[in-house]
Amino acid sequence: MEAKVAWEAYGASDLEALESLATSYISFISENKTERECAAAAIKKAEAAGYVSLKEAIAAGQTLHAGSKVWAQAQGKALILVQLGTAPLADGLNILGAHIDSPRLDLKQNPLYESNGFALLDTHYYGGIKNYQWVTLPLALHGVVAKTDGTVVNVVIGESADDPVFCVTDLLVHLASQQLDKKGNKVVEGEDLDLLVGNRPLIESAGEGEAGATVGEVDNEAVSASADAAKPKEPVKAYFLKLISEKYGIAEEDFLSAELEVVPAGRAREAGFDRSMILGYGQDDRVCAYTSLRAQLEVGQTTRTAVCILVDKEEIGSVGATGMASQFFENTMAEILALTGETNPLALRRMLANSQMLSSDVSAGFDPAYAAVFEAKNSAFLGRGLVFNKYTGSRGKSGSNDASAEYMARIRRIMDEAKVQYQTAELGKVDAGGGGTIAYIPAKYGMDVIDSGVAVLSMHAPWEVTSKADVYEAYKGYLAFLQA
Repeated sequence: MEAKVAWEAYGASDLEALESLATSYISFISENKTERECAAAAIKKAEAAGYVSLKEAIAAGQTLHAGSKVWAQAQGKALILVQLGTAPLADGLNILGAHIDSPRLDLKQNPLYESNGFALLDTHYYGGIKNYQWVTLPLALHGVVAKTDGTVVNVVIGESADDPVFCVTDLLVHLASQQLDKKGNKVVEGEDLDLLVGNRPLIESAGEGEAGATVGEVDNEAVSASADAAKPKEPVKAYFLKLISEKYGIAEEDFLSAELEVVPAGRAREAGFDRSMILGYGQDDRVCAYTSLRAQLEVGQTTRTAVCILVDKEEIGSVGATGMASQFFENTMAEILALTGETNPLALRRMLANSQMLSSDVSAGFDPAYAAVFEAKNSAFLGRGLVFNKYTGSRGKSGSNDASAEYMARIRRIMDEAKVQYQTAELGKVDAGGGGTIAYIPAKYGMDVIDSGVAVLSMHAPWEVTSKADVYEAYKGYLAFLQA
């Protein structure tokens, strides 16, 4: 069976809606390149749509009922939006779950050093990347610096037209014969992904000589000795520190309590002469996060409670306080149950077991340049709609959630009734590799979960490619699921 090309079914109204969604999506991923930025932007949109802070609702002793909308966040990096339906919570939830972290470079806690007239920042890569893809690109710094006085400084450098950008250098091809003989994972080592941030030294003036002395009376040897004493031992590093102190009030020791991410600089763009695609950073998984968020905010009143989960740390195993494996989701839903007046200790377990979820994560798009690692009839193609992966994992489905046949049939019915164009896929050939998502984690509650997302070319590269048609079909499919 071959999925139809989604573009073939579009009339004028669909094309208008598709382009409007693509424009807003491009702006979202261009302006929000970290999990903190995505969560903050999503909260702002949620509040504009009538959502209130769960923390404030708890403090006020507010009673929640059908139609109530609340949001909760974890450390500014993960977010849950809940809109209560008319059915009892014990009947279960309809959940969309995506992640808002993406592969990148993170600054180490002691990153700054000077070497041979250059100031550099040492990095540690985050998530699965090909190191060599990150050299010689214009890069930007995003993140926060927390100071001991309690202030938190937001940092974004490299996105405005008048901002400087940064880069990781590479070896010129004329001297690279040994480098080019290395395996791909050794061409650029992880410890070599250092960010070039300066080359200008700090110049300290030695003054004009002693007071009252004429030019002829100045002791040149004394002036020279004074100048040498005033010159910093690492002048390029010193000038960098001077600049960040003046602009941000940051000292070198403040890097110890900073979270600064190195990401590709610049906006996402339309791709192709036909403008049918989107080229941008972080589309894994912000393309699913954005369409899930839009569906949640626009769903209207539902029978079953609608939930959108946007989590952190998926790229490194969904660990920590902001990952899907944390208790954030479970604790949030327990608090919401309490605000509805539910006191039965089994209510939470029943609700979770009766829930259904789309794990909204991207799929590998078939790339004709690398056709050998794909099995075409079980691959996702750009432009053919929302992708369902019944299972992921690697080789023998290791690390996978495997959705039931009954749940897959229910999903097919929902999509067909809503006229959503969709396709099914696996992640490449059986022994070609593999990967996972957050799906297996909520599945431990006994709920039905299936992976569902957008096909991506060049996944985990600094710039990834998606189809506008697939973005549109994902939004339609997520909306249909929440309304089911």
